[in-house]
Amino acid sequence: MALYVYAITGKDHPQRLEGLTGVGSHPAPVRAVAAGPLCAVVSDVSEEIRPKRRDLQAHQEVQERLMADAVVLPLQFGYIAPDEQAVRQALEEDTDGYLATLERLDGCAEYHARATQVDEDELLRHILQDSAQARELNERIRSGAQDPQLPLALGELVAREVRERQDALAAGLVQALTPYAREHVTHPPSPPDFLNLSLLVPHERTDDFLAAQAGLAARIGGGVDFRLNGPLPPYSFVQ
Repeated sequence: MALYVYAITGKDHPQRLEGLTGVGSHPAPVRAVAAGPLCAVVSDVSEEIRPKRRDLQAHQEVQERLMADAVVLPLQFGYIAPDEQAVRQALEEDTDGYLATLERLDGCAEYHARATQVDEDELLRHILQDSAQARELNERIRSGAQDPQLPLALGELVAREVRERQDALAAGLVQALTPYAREHVTHPPSPPDFLNLSLLVPHERTDDFLAAQAGLAARIGGGVDFRLNGPLPPYSFVQ
């Protein structure tokens, strides 16, 4: 039978899986398949698994239960193996690599930081206040100047200023937070976000990291929402 694979752990992981059921319309108990020093946490499936809300929640519940006790290598949603033999073979083919990654991630959790411009009017006011060129263009438009190039020029200037300010702010946030992390990954942000940052934070640095993020969020202003999600399974750092 096909197996849905949630994560890889070391054989010494407690694997408190009692009461957990997996993904699918007929959820099966979650269990472990062992191969040498490694285990894969799986459940039986007999159908194609799609990212429905219930299945996404089941996937995440397994990850959270596992990471509460020890380090895990979480798999992204949707990984299915044809049978137990295929799972064991995959573990055996890269045992050293999986063990090295478990060691690298041990004692850490992922945190996900995003920044979004939620008040564009406030940002525009700052740009008009700080940029003499933008103020001049805006005043000419408001006074009734008929030059059709003026709105285009102002729009291009404002867009450039927005990019530059957001890029500078994103770089400053990354610089301020990464000293608390063992590793970090900067992802391409999707609008309206202008920062999408994953950080691998050691447990002993968590309090300092959270305090630093909260302080930054309180000081940013400028109509920016700077938020944090975590602790999470370290998806971004499994190679």
